[in-house]
Amino acid sequence: MKKAILSGNEAIARGFLEAGGRLAAAYPGTPSTEVLETLSKAKDIHAEWSVNEKVAMEVAIGGAISGVRSMACMKHVGVNVASDPLMTVAYTGVNAGLVLMAADDPGMFSSQNEQDTRHFARTGKIPCLEPSDSAEARQLRRPLSSFLSHLTLRLFCARQLGYRTARAWWKQGSLNLRPAAALPATSVNM
Repeated sequence: MKKAILSGNEAIARGFLEAGGRLAAAYPGTPSTEVLETLSKAKDIHAEWSVNEKVAMEVAIGGAISGVRSMACMKHVGVNVASDPLMTVAYTGVNAGLVLMAADDPGMFSSQNEQDTRHFARTGKIPCLEPSDSAEARQLRRPLSSFLSHLTLRLFCARQLGYRTARAWWKQGSLNLRPAAALPATSVNM
């Protein structure tokens, strides 16, 4: 098995690939930018920057409705912008797995305010997990695989915080890498 040193952001991206994710859309904003940057280097995935967080969420929802395992990435203030489609898809469902990767920034290390995206998750009855380091971030592939299965058809929130500060986004750890999940070919043209 191959080893690599990954940050929390890189580990989230790796876990998404290992869980069979194939479409990711994001709006750039620290501390979440590196997730899409990492995914854009992977093969067999469509990764795109969107004009805002609402569009990123809608692109990911469109992929999941079309049967493609998808993820939207944004920082905590972007979840406000994406809240309309986020709350709608929380009760309408999708045809493949959908992940919202929300990067909260306690202490305002790189943001203009503090927010807690768990309130959105609670309001929309959206499962939300919080990895505390890069190893836990990559291990999200297990619940991601479950929530991204075509059986669950639910939105899932991954909230990255680290050891109670946003600095764990960039904290690195040594991980054993597994191959990206092999999925049957989809009829969706990306």
